[in-house]
Amino acid sequence: MKRCILLLSSLILLFRIADVNAQVQQAAPQVAGWLDDNRYIIQMVENGVPVVKSVDARRGTERVLTGWKSEREKLIGSLPANYSPGPADIVSPDNKSVIINREGDLYLISALAGREIRLTNDPAEEVNTRFSPDSRRIAYTKNKDLYVFDLVEMREIRLTTDATDRIYNGYASWVYFEEILGRPSRYAAFWWAPDGSKIAYLRSDENTVPVFTLVRLDESDGVNGRTEVTPYPKPGDRNPVVKMGIADITTGKTTWVKTNENADQYLAWPFWTPDSRKLAVQVLNRDQTDLRIILADAATGDFTEIYNESRPTWVEFYEDIYVLKNGSGFIVRSYRSDWENLYYHGWDGSLKAPLTSFNFRVTGIEMVDEAAGLVYFSATGPQSTERHYYRVGIDGKGLQQITSGAGTHSVSVSPGGSYFIDTWSSIESPGAMVVLDRSGKQLREIYRPVSATYDRSMHSKAEMVRISTSDGLFDMPAIIKYPVNFDDAGKYPVVFTIYGGPDAGRVRNVWQSPNPDFYAQNGIITISVDHRASGHFGKKGLDYMHRNLGKWEILDYADAVKWLRAKPWVDASRMGITGGSYGGYVTCLALTRGAEYWTHGVASASVTDWRLYDSVYTERYMDEPADNPEGYNEGSVLGFAAKFTGRLQIVHGDLDDNVHMQNSIQLISKLQDSGKDFEFMIYPGGRHGWSGAKRVHSTNMANRFWLREFFGK
Repeated sequence: MKRCILLLSSLILLFRIADVNAQVQQAAPQVAGWLDDNRYIIQMVENGVPVVKSVDARRGTERVLTGWKSEREKLIGSLPANYSPGPADIVSPDNKSVIINREGDLYLISALAGREIRLTNDPAEEVNTRFSPDSRRIAYTKNKDLYVFDLVEMREIRLTTDATDRIYNGYASWVYFEEILGRPSRYAAFWWAPDGSKIAYLRSDENTVPVFTLVRLDESDGVNGRTEVTPYPKPGDRNPVVKMGIADITTGKTTWVKTNENADQYLAWPFWTPDSRKLAVQVLNRDQTDLRIILADAATGDFTEIYNESRPTWVEFYEDIYVLKNGSGFIVRSYRSDWENLYYHGWDGSLKAPLTSFNFRVTGIEMVDEAAGLVYFSATGPQSTERHYYRVGIDGKGLQQITSGAGTHSVSVSPGGSYFIDTWSSIESPGAMVVLDRSGKQLREIYRPVSATYDRSMHSKAEMVRISTSDGLFDMPAIIKYPVNFDDAGKYPVVFTIYGGPDAGRVRNVWQSPNPDFYAQNGIITISVDHRASGHFGKKGLDYMHRNLGKWEILDYADAVKWLRAKPWVDASRMGITGGSYGGYVTCLALTRGAEYWTHGVASASVTDWRLYDSVYTERYMDEPADNPEGYNEGSVLGFAAKFTGRLQIVHGDLDDNVHMQNSIQLISKLQDSGKDFEFMIYPGGRHGWSGAKRVHSTNMANRFWLREFFGK
């Protein structure tokens, strides 16, 4: 679960702003990488002409690189002139070849040959193509079986043979794709060994998973329509039965990791030892309270447990474990201390060193210099709305913060860690791009954006504030955007723009463009607030969500409404809220359970009862319905429909395979039975979102809703 079209009346203002910005703003340069530890490559426009330069990081001396291209640019430049990249096309790790997926078949174009070679030619569609690390092979799935194509021997190798419409090899089930492996996986459920000799893959059996049926009624579906049936486990349903296989490319034989197939559990996010001889597999129980990492022998499938973490609330898969290439172990980013910190573990299960012990959040490993024994990582710092860059020794010693100054910092580090290019901004400043030395000292400024002088008649103003929860435990970060010509002697409507899900905070100390959006152009204040379980407050805040989805979001957002009501420039009779998906859920709940606080809402693709969503996401927080009936009842919009007194616009795509339109239909039924007025719009063919003309239609419809309801226009 993991855009705005402006009305015609606003276009004149936009053109004025665009003209002003064009006069004062030049295109920002782009750092394209590093030639070595001392020289970076920068791309810019000078006098309207694109220029590429190498720059000495310390001295600032420049040299124009005439005709310079990156390895990928060289590859693309060597391809046939009529080649147009597609979304399923992939470039090899060595940047010397491209695999094209055209009409379900695969084609190879290499920089050396410069011509197209057809690899497959059959009715079945090849999907989820992935290169091996050495670029010599590709793997893909076809009819939900796993295949490899050897690009040296030019032959296809079939690794599995028993796939059906309910059994998948190397192809993810819907709930794994959506909630565990993630949408970027594109249903791929296989992982190459570092040496390219083996592939680990997930085998999923969905024969016992209940199916959900979507009805297709578009003109192209004929006069009788069509059905679309997908295995979709809802809370308490049977989940896919999974096991992990390790396929040897040479022999074609699969060795199964010897986990218990009858256990109700999840297997995912495996990672290999650098020698490709063993596979670590993450195993999570159905309750999602106990995560184990087992280390399996690729030849036998036997395994030992090397890691365990559990909590009474929930734990999640580690998606960014870093494996050291020297074979000494791996680094985990874990909440075990109630904040995400880094821990260095050996393959024998030992904790070699805790690398950080912050009371704030580490957000990711950026680079590991194994030769120097240094780990570079990003973290919020003490202010949860910021992002900074740090370095620490692999032994946990020598911690240093490299970036400084309030705001959000993004860093490019030289190969040897001698220099850093820090691109930063804050809500107070558009920031700059600067060069730092190893100690974090600024050597010079590369670029500083120039923004137009603030003009209240043309611009909107953004402000970051903290709002205390009524229990006094948390100070929630929020960003308020004021409309053009804001006058604190006036009375303005407010719209909460939210998502609101667990660990999904969106408030950041980053530059907010003064160019007004639809709301600011039309006299509407917007506010974005991150509640206690948004991730800003570590596990202490997140754990409030356990068995209580909906409760704390509404209580905390209501505290924000109370804070706003105390402002003389807020009209409490025009208190709006809008969001999609989880944000649609919170919007619907705010207009029902929180009806005393909010008066208007636009909700898109909304969950309305957690019994109707998928098992993995929902049970992580709510447990199964039989174990938490009170929590499911209290978190259901349906049970509060009779409290609705405001104005609500509901929109949903009829083919939403994520949050089924069933959610909106059941809410509509409750509202009708309670004699409530509301608006509803279906988007035919719309999945969990839509684009094109239908996106324009839904955006304009929402905009008209706010203008009509707030101003009578």
